[in-house]
Amino acid sequence: MDALNSQKSYEVRRFGKEAEPVVVIDGFSGELERLITVGRRANYTPAQGYPGIRSPLDPNYLGSKGQVLSEALAREFGLTKQITIESCAFSIVTTPPSKLSLPQRIPHYDGTESNLIAVVQYTQGAGQGGTSFYRHRRTGFETVSAERAQAYKQGLAEDDAQYGAPPPSYHHGDSDRYEMIGEVEAKPDRLILYRGCRLHSGHIPYPPEALSPGSPLPDDSRLTVTAFLIGEL
Repeated sequence: MDALNSQKSYEVRRFGKEAEPVVVIDGFSGELERLITVGRRANYTPAQGYPGIRSPLDPNYLGSKGQVLSEALAREFGLTKQITIESCAFSIVTTPPSKLSLPQRIPHYDGTESNLIAVVQYTQGAGQGGTSFYRHRRTGFETVSAERAQAYKQGLAEDDAQYGAPPPSYHHGDSDRYEMIGEVEAKPDRLILYRGCRLHSGHIPYPPEALSPGSPLPDDSRLTVTAFLIGEL
């Protein structure tokens, strides 16, 4: 684990053999209660591929904190210019484990590009889980680049042939298929950045409550802000 950055107040954690950075920024917004209030009142719809519902959030929300983000993106990921916020949304996990699709039961990656950065901001504490990172045992991959994508796909097919379908649950910890190499716990107003090509999974430590669009949000629902940034290397 790297020391706290003395200039911009972020921490860098490195997991696994590939030691890709995970940037951790605590107290990111400085206005957590307001953020939660807006998130609770937002209008949500189901999100394709995501085990829950989402509501768009103005990307300027992240832009207003641009100084610390720009420093971390340049210093830790080599992204020095032309940073684009591809998406930004409130996200709430609502899919019961029994309803998860097969891809939702294992760690995943968001894209093969090394300049795609995933963003997760938590609004609650460790009881809401966090984000865990993995090594695929069969291939040894911790990241999936364009060059590795076909080999990883083949490795998944071989996993299914040997082990059968993954169980209907949110993946966390070690399994026949994956080794957990690190985890960042949720903390109120904590934001993390990591390359989207990393194998990762949200840690969901309790069965989510199935919600229909427009239904009231329970106070303990797992409310996060999720986004993707793309920059030039």
